[in-house]
Order: sequence, then C-alpha cells, then structure tokens
Amino acid sequence: MELGRLGVWVGMDRISAAAGAEFARRVEGWGYGALWLPESRGRNALVHSSWLLANTQKLVVATGIANIYARDPMAMANGQRALAEQSEGRFLLGVGVSHRPMVEGLRGHNYGRPVATMRAYLEAMKAAPYVVAAAPRETPPTVVAALGPRMLALSGELADGAHPYNTIAAHTAKARAILGPGKILAPEVWVLLATDPSAARRAAREALAAYLQLENYVNAWRGQGFSDDDLAGGGSDRFVDAIVAWGDEDALRRRIQEHWDAGADHVCIQPISLAGGRAIDQRVLELLAPAAQS
Repeated sequence: MELGRLGVWVGMDRISAAAGAEFARRVEGWGYGALWLPESRGRNALVHSSWLLANTQKLVVATGIANIYARDPMAMANGQRALAEQSEGRFLLGVGVSHRPMVEGLRGHNYGRPVATMRAYLEAMKAAPYVVAAAPRETPPTVVAALGPRMLALSGELADGAHPYNTIAAHTAKARAILGPGKILAPEVWVLLATDPSAARRAAREALAAYLQLENYVNAWRGQGFSDDDLAGGGSDRFVDAIVAWGDEDALRRRIQEHWDAGADHVCIQPISLAGGRAIDQRVLELLAPAAQS
C-alpha cells in the first residue's frame, strides 16, 4: 500500500455523495496519499469508503475510525477484504472502541473495557472465514485508534499499527517507542490557516468543544501533560495551541514535521477554518499539497 507521508482527515457526512466524490478526486489530484473518514452518527464508514474508492484511481481511503460496536468482527473483516479486493489494495481499515455515550446512548450496547474488548475483536477478525468470495491479493492492513500505552501495545501486537487522534508530537514519539519499527503510525493533526491568535483560538476551541466532553480524550490529554485547568473553560491557550496547529504555511509545515521527526510514517491533517465548527478550508489543503512540492 502506497500510503504516502501526508493524508487528509475530514468528515463529509454533511455534503452529498457527488460532492464527496469530487472532493476525493481533488485530494487525489493534490497528491495526498490517503483520505481518512470518521464514523459517528452519519454514513456507514465502509459503505462511504466503497463509494470514494469507486470514484478515485490511486487514493487510499482509510477509516478513522470504523466503530467496532457498529458491526460484528466477521462483518468488519469481510467488509475490509471486499473493499481491498475491489480497490486493488487501496483500503486501510482503522478500527476503534468509540466512546461510551455513542456506544451506550446511541447504539444501546454495553461499553466494555476498551483494551480487552479490542483484543477480543481483533482476534475474532483474524479468525473470521472468507471462503466463497474472491480474496484480495494481499492481506489488507488494520490500524487501531490508540491513545494509551496498553492500546498502543495491542496495536503493534495484533494489528498493523495505530491511528492516534487529538495528540501532540511527544505522544507520537512515545507511540513509536511502544509500536517499534515496521508498524504504521498515522497521527491526525488539526490545521488552521490563520495568523490572528484570538480568531485562531476561538475557532480551535469550537472545533475541540465536543471532544472535551469525552472521557477517553480528557484522560489521554492528562497523560500528555495537560492539567485540569488546561482542559477547563474550553481549553487554555497552551492546550489549544498544542492540539490545533494554526498560523501561516511555514508554521503548519513545522507542526507536521514535528510528528514525522517523532516517528510518524503518515500524518493526516484535518483542516478547519475561521468559519467555525469543523468547516473544511480547502485553501490549506491546496497550500500544503504534496503535488505542489514536487
């Protein structure tokens, strides 16, 4: 799989399928190696991936992440195999345990102990039969949404790597040390093309607001050195500046480089804008595009 060093992480549930396909082709044309998709309360991530793979030629489509509570291990594994075969190896499956409110409140499942639940799920995926359909030429890779050291270790043991989210470069360095060499390490990095500190931090706080309500991220941020004061009131300047890369082109490139230097194979950038929320600023994607540097 030609994942490349730089990818794009976006949620596209609010735009039409046709507009999403056009955006994916634009990402491909800009030279990014992969397009990462979330799964929450909108489109099924595997169905959405199928559509985008069918509408591109060389772009890797990755799930960041497919919720393991949304389908049983056999359904996940066989969906992965089908997409890998249909796309000639351009599908990267990222799986995760999601969050308690989304699993229990929205889906009505019991939210199990994250590491134990993921271990059992990955083992069941490996054991799932796929004996009638045509198999992909190569075993398709799986990465795990991992923040803590135990989930990172599991990502190296039973999967092909890890996809950390909402993390800093120091976390990337620790993740690489735990995973060891030869495993995919693909952290997500928020990017905002804005130089006014007040405006940038306001947009960053709006983008991060929902994540500050989720215990998985709050606990992970504490583990990355942020205090409860940093995480209160929408986040301190120190916190939002560390999690969201904002500034001019050079500033954004420096933040991406920090993760590469810390051991990331592939950095997936999530563009936001001063328009608020998680609005996609395509200008920054064009500015940072690998094709523009070749």
